[in-house]
Amino acid sequence: MSDYSEICLKTFLKDQGKLFDEPVAENLEEAEAFLEDCMAVVADSLEEVREYFEEEGVDVDGMTPEDLEEASEVFPLPDGKYLIVEG
Repeated sequence: MSDYSEICLKTFLKDQGKLFDEPVAENLEEAEAFLEDCMAVVADSLEEVREYFEEEGVDVDGMTPEDLEEASEVFPLPDGKYLIVEG
């Protein structure tokens, strides 16, 4: 079973253009395979998004929660969680 919920996969399919110039997936199965290949992460809050970026060595000092949410790698999910995809 996938680590990514159906809503997560659908959101990525719908919004993948904010991170990629061309589609990387055209259906739920392709989206799931892509997210697994790039080890995408689901965070429960913007604080977890900040912690993830800090652990990855990204300078997030001075970034507001809105800045984090609008980052091209961050996909806000309808359930209040966040999908982080490194392109």
